[in-house]
Amino acid sequence: MLIGLFFIYISYQNTTPEDRLNIFKYIKDADYRFVFLSAFFGILSHISRAIRWKFLLAPLGYMPKTINCVLAVLIGYFSNLGIPRSGEFLRATALDRYENIPFQKGFGTVIAERVVDLALLMCCILLALGLQFELIAEYLKFENLSLFQTGISLSAIIVMFVVMRRFFLRSSHPITEKIKFFFQGIWEGMISIKYMKNNGLFIGHTFFIWTMYVLMFWVVKFSIPEIANLGINAMIPAFVVGGLSISATNGGIGIYPYSVSLVLIAFGISKESSLAFGWIVWTCQTLMVVTFGAMAFFALPLVNRQK
Repeated sequence: MLIGLFFIYISYQNTTPEDRLNIFKYIKDADYRFVFLSAFFGILSHISRAIRWKFLLAPLGYMPKTINCVLAVLIGYFSNLGIPRSGEFLRATALDRYENIPFQKGFGTVIAERVVDLALLMCCILLALGLQFELIAEYLKFENLSLFQTGISLSAIIVMFVVMRRFFLRSSHPITEKIKFFFQGIWEGMISIKYMKNNGLFIGHTFFIWTMYVLMFWVVKFSIPEIANLGINAMIPAFVVGGLSISATNGGIGIYPYSVSLVLIAFGISKESSLAFGWIVWTCQTLMVVTFGAMAFFALPLVNRQK
């Protein structure tokens, strides 16, 4: 949260009172029909994610209600705004409570989901690099990446994993047995993707989710005339940099609008309109998550009141 506030401070320091007035004017005069359309695409992506999650749970022998999966996904996104990455735990906890799906297995399927999403994110990054390599390299600081340090870090992680694995395999202590049982459940959830019967539907939902992500970002450009004519060569790099920045703070507060603005400025867009665009996109996504996530917190126990 402090990182987010720091970037809000930077944005404030880098703008004059006149700039800030122009930013608010852009936000005020924006065509909010496209903003609401962006929120609609966001909801569709969350529903699709919930349905896709069911495909991962099916090989484990569980068929949860779609409404419970949707509400759990919404709660997860809402929770991530307060405590980053806590949503993944809450999603698994919700199905543990209301669908009797063991937490570790549910959490394992969430990890499997994230691995698939990471692959799609990498595809977006490669596309952005193909479109604007020098621009992305500048903002991600690829020039300062030390291959030696990266190799040492990866080697240390691998060695630590091997040592810990051997220790747990050989130990029969009751505590280690419980830990092994917990991680065994997570592993079963992760490899459930291997035994899915609906591979085609799973892949279809995956591409649909990421298409909705891109459209959520893309359609907002039509709300600001100065940005409306930007093509894919500018919007995809901005989408990628914005997406990567989200993990740095709670829901990308502060850093998301600033990062997106930096990319758009590189394409000749004014600082005022680019910051306005970044804040509109971020606010739209955040309000959508807060609204439906808060409703899901109340709706989940009501939907399952008999249980």
